[in-house]
Amino acid sequence: MPRPRKCLINLSDTPYYHCVSRCVRRAFLCGEDKQTGKSYEHRRQWVEDRLLFLADVLCVDVCAYAVMSNHTHLVLRINKDKADALSVKEVIRRWHKLYKGMLIAQRYVNPAECDSLSEAETETVKNLAEVYRNRLFDISWFMRLLNEYIARHANKEDDCKG
Repeated sequence: MPRPRKCLINLSDTPYYHCVSRCVRRAFLCGEDKQTGKSYEHRRQWVEDRLLFLADVLCVDVCAYAVMSNHTHLVLRINKDKADALSVKEVIRRWHKLYKGMLIAQRYVNPAECDSLSEAETETVKNLAEVYRNRLFDISWFMRLLNEYIARHANKEDDCKG
């Protein structure tokens, strides 16, 4: 029986994890649909590009991957030490590559506005950065950022939702 990822991941045991993600509705991720003759092969590049981008931004290393017709296999390494070594500004800059982020965090990383933050605002940003830091080495966030991106592009191309 499947168990939640948070119950399966223990960094004291190993930083390496094998993750599998499948498509819904028997949809094609890649390859050629023999019934319709439509090719989805170009989507492999979507997956590879997104994996490289996420590996650059997050503190999760992609050791190996395989993109199949309706699912992906990933071997990921959680690099918590790398995340812990990042400064508050670097954590926020990385997170802003993924999301626009809160206005206060945008001001914190902007050299022209950083000095104008109050002590309370600076403390708020530091607390926010710790939340972001934990997400930078979280496999669940990695998989979410990968799968949601690919699903949105595929749904747009297929003119469907869900």
